Amino acid sequence: MVVDPGTQSCSARLPRSPSAFLEHRRIIKPNCSRFKHHIHVLSDTDSKINMLKLWNKYRVSNIPSLIFIDASTGKVVCRNGLLVIRDDPEGLEFPWGPKPFSEVVAGPLLRNNGQTLDSTALEGSHVGVYFSAHWCPPCRSLTRVLVESYRKIKEAGQKFEILFVSADRSEDSFKQYFSEMPWVAVPYADEARRSRLNRLYGIQGIPTLIVLDSKGEVITRQGRVEVLNDVECREFPWHPKPVLELTDSNAVQLNEGPCLVLFVDSEDDGESEAAKQLIQPIAEKIIAKYKAKDEEAPLLFFVAGEVSGKRAWGCVLLCLPARTELGWVPPLLRWVN
Repeated sequence: MVVDPGTQSCSARLPRSPSAFLEHRRIIKPNCSRFKHHIHVLSDTDSKINMLKLWNKYRVSNIPSLIFIDASTGKVVCRNGLLVIRDDPEGLEFPWGPKPFSEVVAGPLLRNNGQTLDSTALEGSHVGVYFSAHWCPPCRSLTRVLVESYRKIKEAGQKFEILFVSADRSEDSFKQYFSEMPWVAVPYADEARRSRLNRLYGIQGIPTLIVLDSKGEVITRQGRVEVLNDVECREFPWHPKPVLELTDSNAVQLNEGPCLVLFVDSEDDGESEAAKQLIQPIAEKIIAKYKAKDEEAPLLFFVAGEVSGKRAWGCVLLCLPARTELGWVPPLLRWVN
């Protein structure tokens, strides 16, 4: 982690020379001395393997990035440290641990007809926390699909609500976008609550749909993928599967960390199912191991039928993040026979 001299915020950027490393160490010491905790700076003299492990472990997808960790357990306290520093520059809420969804969201919510209701109305329902903005084309595309999914789930008698957390750049833009939505929203003027929800779920990009159970616990952070893959909402509330079928809509997950992809004959459904059964015990064992430690599994598992339109039998593809002289780039593709 290093401190950006301009914003005085900590990031996961790496100093590119010994002199730059020393300069960052000089800046960090006075800025972080108010907290009786440590910020470790990774220099180019540190093990490249250890740096890669940290990026993979904490799923860092962009920089600057600041993640707070409980040193005694190694568990993540907060993924969006930059927002924490912005919202609480004096450290009054330190150590910034996670709070229950019901506490973070507490307050009035809006419907697009101007009606207000209290956040307690969400209790007992599955909730989709939707981070989106009108200026974002993928967000607008997802919203159109999500409106239909919302309607189908409600018509099926499921207790489900969506909470829109806007990233729009103006209230007028928010109102225009929200007018298309049949669910509830955090008022645009309540920037503090919107920011707290971003911090709670470590949002690094939009659109993002976090699906919660009736107790406010996360079922899946991949609601966007689930909605696009399950347009009939037959698998709602989309509990995660150990092994996924790789599709155009979920291929974005290849950029989020190490993945294992087993390719099979896409024209034979039996081959695909057999491939899932082959790697599912391995996936379940790894997921269970990390779940027992209250951590995310370090590897995602996929079965796929084609590569660039061509079938590939019995191939295993490992997708791993990589660092070049230009910095961190999307995963490299590594083939294993």
